[in-house]
Amino acid sequence: MAGFEWGGLAIQIASGILILAGAGFFLIGAFGFLRMPDLFTRIHAASLADTTGMALVLLGLALLAGPSFAAAKLVCLVLFLLFMGPAATHALAAAALAAGIKPLHEPVQKASIPAARTVRTAKSRKGRR
Repeated sequence: MAGFEWGGLAIQIASGILILAGAGFFLIGAFGFLRMPDLFTRIHAASLADTTGMALVLLGLALLAGPSFAAAKLVCLVLFLLFMGPAATHALAAAALAAGIKPLHEPVQKASIPAARTVRTAKSRKGRR
């Protein structure tokens, strides 16, 4: 078997696992996008799966590229997209709120939570009489 290297096989298996895991995250994100009831939960499901899936797929491709300029560009692309994905998701949610789209369930505000009742013990009542 001329040209067979165990190291090359290990790198190909590792990159294949990373690419398949990334594809799995994309698939889970697609199901989450379809199953969620409103825009904000759909954005949440899609952005988490998309960011993780993209990072795994690109890192798998960087492993296949080996130590080269293409691998360095792929790693830089991963870093850029890890910062820009959440920022774009936030901008989309802020634009939806500004357009008047409301979430199905309003977030709980601290002012709307009734104050916790203080439990008076016999010791604390003793001094008040």
